[in-house]
Amino acid sequence: MSEITAHGEKKLVLAAGRAHPELAREIAKELGTELLPIDAYDFANGEIYVRAGESVRGTDAFVIQAHPAPLNNHLMEQLIMIDSLKRASAKRITVVSPFYPYARQDKKGRGREPISARLVADLYKTAGADRIMSVDLHTSQIQGFFDGPVDHLMAIPLLADYIRTRVAADNVTVVSPDTGRVRVAEQWAERLGGAPLAFVHKSRDLTVPNQAVSKTVVGQIEGRTCVLIDDMIDTGGTISGAVQVLKNAGAKDVIIAATHAVFSEPAAQRLAESGAREVVVTNTLPLAAHQHFPQLTVLSIAPLIARAIHEVFDDGSVTSLFDGNA
Repeated sequence: MSEITAHGEKKLVLAAGRAHPELAREIAKELGTELLPIDAYDFANGEIYVRAGESVRGTDAFVIQAHPAPLNNHLMEQLIMIDSLKRASAKRITVVSPFYPYARQDKKGRGREPISARLVADLYKTAGADRIMSVDLHTSQIQGFFDGPVDHLMAIPLLADYIRTRVAADNVTVVSPDTGRVRVAEQWAERLGGAPLAFVHKSRDLTVPNQAVSKTVVGQIEGRTCVLIDDMIDTGGTISGAVQVLKNAGAKDVIIAATHAVFSEPAAQRLAESGAREVVVTNTLPLAAHQHFPQLTVLSIAPLIARAIHEVFDDGSVTSLFDGNA
């Protein structure tokens, strides 16, 4: 029996949506490549059209899209991009969503509620995605929603290494905004040289979105610099309230560190007036000029995502980027 064997090399393609072109260009620069030319526009009724400007047949395609407001538009654009690449015969398609859409809706808190994070995973799969890459998921269980590999990247090394340059190692306490993120706080504490832990007790009305009340802090924080961590900051009300609780409990000063700067109004104003010495975030989401304020520091997540893409493309180990702890 005669056989035909192809000896072509693998080809990596980066395709990016219109939500956060600056991040996409940074990732491409880190990888030493260019973004795939994409023809994308909206029809008058809001329908989205997407077409790759070059052949993607047989390629390993990575579809980068951020999900700021209006989130649904950017999610739909990404799904259409995936579908177009699948129909153009891309060999493998990896979704790169630094901020996973609908991540907060990861379980049923009350009867008749949707699990929208699972729905998004199903949409990605149906559109043609083979793999998902995201940064600091709201909960780790979201990895199990997708029927395929999920690369859960962590921004802790990036954020914590910066924070170490801003605090005295012997006088810092890591503060979790609630009991649900104590495990993440432990990873932070280890990264900051074994710093002690504390957490803020808060209550939330499940019927009211974007509203939680910080009540008291558990842990030794008096006279210490507190690093208040979270995965995302939306309207800024909860995290600003936590700063006040820490200050009232005797904290010397407070630094806020979060991965995803959603910054829905009036987050920028609340954070600027919260009393925090500094607010450190990454650029998983784009920030407009009016969302910046003097205490804000934005770190680039592009090098981390680029390294992860390189490992996936080379069939390497993404876990190795986090000392085997991913």
